[in-house]
Amino acid sequence: MAQWQMPNGENPVRTAVRFPMRLPIRIQTEQGELEAMTENISANGLLFVSDNLPRVDSRIEFTIAMPAAVMGTTNDVTIHCIGRVVRHYLQNGTKKAAAVIDEYSLKA
Repeated sequence: MAQWQMPNGENPVRTAVRFPMRLPIRIQTEQGELEAMTENISANGLLFVSDNLPRVDSRIEFTIAMPAAVMGTTNDVTIHCIGRVVRHYLQNGTKKAAAVIDEYSLKA
């Protein structure tokens, strides 16, 4: 099993608690749109799986519906995020990417 390696220096993806959540997302990239599935999410970023990964350092934009039970609300909360891909890796033949969330806004 592949292991994450701790990078040198401060890494915002690593500073927040990660919650394992498998949620479908559609990611907008400079090269177009791609379908992905989250593996875990934190306040600062997410890990996602996709057959086609955006290149490292590329800007991404996506909207995710966070389940009401997780958010402590009566309805799902939709969050629009802008971020960037910080790393790729391959685990058991599955392509994964980590991204930092630079900006987000709640959608009604």
